[in-house]
Amino acid sequence: MLEKNVRDRIDTSVLCWLATVDPDGMPHVSPKELFTYDDTGALVIANIASPHSVKNIRTNPKVCVSFVDVFVQKGYKIQGEATLITPSDSLFEVKTVRLRAMAGDTFSIRMIISVAVEQVAEIIAPRYRFFPDTREEDQIRSALHTYKVKELLKSIEQSDR
Repeated sequence: MLEKNVRDRIDTSVLCWLATVDPDGMPHVSPKELFTYDDTGALVIANIASPHSVKNIRTNPKVCVSFVDVFVQKGYKIQGEATLITPSDSLFEVKTVRLRAMAGDTFSIRMIISVAVEQVAEIIAPRYRFFPDTREEDQIRSALHTYKVKELLKSIEQSDR
């Protein structure tokens, strides 16, 4: 169910946001740094330090995940059912291949949150709707200016010296 355009956007997004619901029905949203997709079309998220997300999924496996390329200002919302895959599970090694390649030695993956995709919806900045002639290049240029990317890079480079 993850078409090429969705997979491409996953590949260009830095974070995803996992929404779960606690036993009292209160929603919670938590950033996840390592996420990708697998050959089955599931979204796979590394559990690095997510005890509350795991606890909530055990109570209610229905989740929503969103991710947006902050420069293009487009992304997707994925709804589905999460399954927790532990290191003792035979699928763990297969499901972690791409995540480990992304993480290197930086993070230890404690568990996998695998989301069976039920619904996919596009997320786009309002400008694309209100101004149909908006191009992605325009959004990137605007975001670089808004987020002061050039100034930030300059500052980082100066502090590295």
